[in-house]
Amino acid sequence: MRIGVFGGTFDPPHQGHLILAAEARSQLALDRLLWVLTPQPPHKSGRPMTPLVARLEMLQAAIADNPLFELSTIEIDRPGPHYSADTVQLVRQQYPDSTLAFLMGGDSLRDLPGWRRAQDFVQGCDILGVMRRPYQRFDLPTLEAKLPGVSARVQFIRAPLLEISSRQIRRRIAEGRPHRYYLPPAVLAVIQQRGLYLK
Repeated sequence: MRIGVFGGTFDPPHQGHLILAAEARSQLALDRLLWVLTPQPPHKSGRPMTPLVARLEMLQAAIADNPLFELSTIEIDRPGPHYSADTVQLVRQQYPDSTLAFLMGGDSLRDLPGWRRAQDFVQGCDILGVMRRPYQRFDLPTLEAKLPGVSARVQFIRAPLLEISSRQIRRRIAEGRPHRYYLPPAVLAVIQQRGLYLK
């Protein structure tokens, strides 16, 4: 099997996430895409976040109608801090004979040498599915010199450029600005029922 790993805080999960996930699944020929909900990323330590139970409910609502998408609690089920090298190792244990593709943004690829146990992370992945913006350029030879083996794993994913972010949506809701069409209807329903992101 070909397994994809798509991690994030998903606060909230939005249409951009779903479009990128669908394109990654198609272009990388993934049999299953695991959405890994991160309770508290180390690089966002101290930032207030929506309670985990609410984010879990929103993510379940977002992907419920796609049988190829699956919620993974691999980071919820263990104490933090949660580093991608550990997550990849645990997914590999769950799917020992699978091809493992880790999805990341272009900024993450650029910053990868600074990740904790970056070389272990790279070695743990068969594919690094990189969702880059059209203006982004990468110096793969320099990256390869810092992390041997990384350039052979990089596969760029083509996807529509959507200027949508979870932070922007949270701000729009708090300010009473339009946000309905940025979100899957099921996620919007959870937000409204729970009164999330209001001032």
